[in-house]
Amino acid sequence: MGITKTDFFSEQQNQTANIFKALGHPARIAIVEYLLKAKSCICGDIVNELPLAQPTISQHLKELKNAGVIQGSIEGKTICYCLNPEIIYQLESIIGGMANEIRNQNSNCC
Repeated sequence: MGITKTDFFSEQQNQTANIFKALGHPARIAIVEYLLKAKSCICGDIVNELPLAQPTISQHLKELKNAGVIQGSIEGKTICYCLNPEIIYQLESIIGGMANEIRNQNSNCC
């Protein structure tokens, strides 16, 4: 099987792109904001907060979990979700590093 275009980029670049892709939907941003506010929750709590159907919320949660943005633990018949602090700190470092690079540049862009 041939190589894919992602093979040309570092593991860190691919992981970062996957995280941003998972965050690239307004419903997922709303879920992340809700988890920040609530600290943890079950899927039903999110359904009550957002104007989306439960299956749609579940699909968004799956995307966020696959990218590592959120974590979940099963408690009986419910799943409790929370943000993955390591990923949030990683994003802070990436965005902060970009912002610092821009601040340190003495020339104007374009």
